[in-house]
Parts: sequence; C-alpha cells; structure tokens
Amino acid sequence: MKKCLILILLITSFVYAANKKTVEFKSLDNLILTADLYMIDEDINRPFIVLYHQAQSSRGEYSEIALRLNKLGFNCMAVDLRSGEMSNGIKNQTYLEAVKNDKKTTHLKARIDIVSALHYARQYSQNLIAWGSSYSASLLMKTIGEKPRYAKAILAFSPGEYFSKFGKPIDYIKTSANKLKIPVFITSARHEVKDWQEIYNVIDAKYRVAFIPKAQGHHGSSSLWSKYSSSNEYWVAVESFLKSLNL
Repeated sequence: MKKCLILILLITSFVYAANKKTVEFKSLDNLILTADLYMIDEDINRPFIVLYHQAQSSRGEYSEIALRLNKLGFNCMAVDLRSGEMSNGIKNQTYLEAVKNDKKTTHLKARIDIVSALHYARQYSQNLIAWGSSYSASLLMKTIGEKPRYAKAILAFSPGEYFSKFGKPIDYIKTSANKLKIPVFITSARHEVKDWQEIYNVIDAKYRVAFIPKAQGHHGSSSLWSKYSSSNEYWVAVESFLKSLNL
C-alpha cells in the first residue's frame, strides 16, 4: 500500500512537471523576456497567475510554488524581470539579456517587463491574477492602480516604498495603491509589516486582505517554500484568498 502511494505521488509530480515550458517574448522596449509556463490545460476561462520575483532573484523563485498553484486549479507563468540574478539554481535570463544589450537593470526599469508580461499573458486567459514578491509586489500595485484592466486581483508579498533611492517620492506606491478596486492580498515576514502598513491602509477596506504570520516568517514569495516550517500558515491564507475570488 505504501509503495502504491509513493508511486501515485511520483506520477502526479511528473504530470505537473511535464506541463512546464520555457517561453520567450519581447518587452515593450524590445528586450527578450524569459518565462516559465506551468499549464494545466489551454482553457482560456481558467484563472491565470502571472508570477514576479524579488530582488536578485529569478523565475526559479516559483519552481515549487507554481506546481502547487497548478494543483489548486490555476495556470501560471513565472517571469524573469531584468532586475534580478538567480533563484533555486535558475539564472535570470532576462537580466543577462539586458546586460548584453546595455539596458539598465534597476528595480524601476523592470516595470516595463511587468506590463509586457501581463499583455503577453492575455492570450492564455482573460482572468489574470498578478502576484509579486518584494519590489515587484510594489510595482504591481503601482501599475494596476493606474491601469486597473491589467488584472482582476493582486497578491503582494513583502511590498514597500523601496524607490526613494531611485529619486521617487516616499509615497510612490501609496499614491497609486489608493486607486485599487480589485481584491488585494498583502503579507510578509512579521518584522516587515511596518513597510507596507501605510500602503495597505489607503486601499479600500472592502478590497484588501492582510495576513501576518504567527511565526517570524520570511521575505517575499520565498515564505511559501516548503523548507520553511512557517510555509503552511502562509499557504492556508493564500488558498483562502484565491478561493474567495470566484474567478
């Protein structure tokens, strides 16, 4: 019986892994972007989550997470942004392409990649969910606050006002987040709550959901990695939010 269960789990893991495909497409400034598609099927009515990584990271941040989202019924795409390096052994190909083409790789410059990926993802579904980690979570709220048609919900892991060092005002994200009229889920490590509390406060109460872990937790989407003992409580909150969307 135990051997049969192990075999079933292995087969299931293989099926989900077999649905992963790496794709390339151009950003709005013609930089070639690399992303990993994790597709259950090609149903355009199935909700589709676009996943963006944190600083010094890559699409590899979602190698484990995307497979679990598949099992929850979501198609996904994990995108390499031009501001990043590596995660889980996967190099950020968009960053390497940007360096090769003498394009700047600051956090702010990655905003064009975020928009480009949302445009690209529309061929797979009209029910787009945008998911960001650290700086990309902030840029999602900025971008979708200004262009609400881009997505039907946002999950933001460890957002904050990270852009004053690039010459932006200290309320750069907050001034756009207050325009959000779609469901927004925000979480982080416990000690990071102060970084996003003011952003959260300006979002209409009927759209916002916050989760603060009982454990200390971790930064960005890596808080969901199974190697961390606190990952389960994050997953419970994430799954509850996703189910509430009714997409």
